[in-house]
Amino acid sequence: MSAAGTEGRCLGLIGGLGPGATVHYYREIVAAHAAQGRVPKMLIAHADVGRVYAFAGAKDYDGLARYLNGFIESMAAGGAEFTAIVAATPHICTPQLAAVSPLPLIDMLAEVAAAVRGRGLERVALLGTRFTLETRLFGQLEEAIMPKPDETARIGDIYGELVAGRAAPAQIDELRSFARTFVKRDGAQAVLLAGTDLSGVLTPDNCDFPVIDCARIHIEAIVRRMIG
Repeated sequence: MSAAGTEGRCLGLIGGLGPGATVHYYREIVAAHAAQGRVPKMLIAHADVGRVYAFAGAKDYDGLARYLNGFIESMAAGGAEFTAIVAATPHICTPQLAAVSPLPLIDMLAEVAAAVRGRGLERVALLGTRFTLETRLFGQLEEAIMPKPDETARIGDIYGELVAGRAAPAQIDELRSFARTFVKRDGAQAVLLAGTDLSGVLTPDNCDFPVIDCARIHIEAIVRRMIG
């Protein structure tokens, strides 16, 4: 079979949120294709994480959708057939983005919510940005455990350091400590890594609590769509 024959549908990936998450998605998508003797087709656009957080913080979801849609339109013109975003926070504008996007969106939040329901989980905890925690994954997981306000603030601060590439090992240990608290104190059946940058630092191998990697669920959904 020729290389062209192993190509599937073309993905338009919105990255830059942060760069480490983009690299993680790229590597995992390439590896999944290689395991099946395939060659991925994708375009990657670099969005500015600072602008995304500014839109989200101001609750300007229409503005955020317009900003992201600019990248989607460019990738659609380049041949992308569907799109995905390599971070949870930008999904806060999914309804607004779906209304204007020329491409279908593989929605991380919907994929994660379906996976949680599919596993029969009733109480889950989240680690991620402040927006993700305070909104229980933007309303997708009403059953999610809500951390205390000071816990939410601290987790958000550490996540910001992680995105910037400045998180120290002691801060990663703090995240593990929060997760253990949610399991022991609040009865969480699993802890969702609701931030792509967590995937590289918290894994089932280095955590002594049940972990669900939202990025992994999202990547698997993307690969299924690409390979078809």
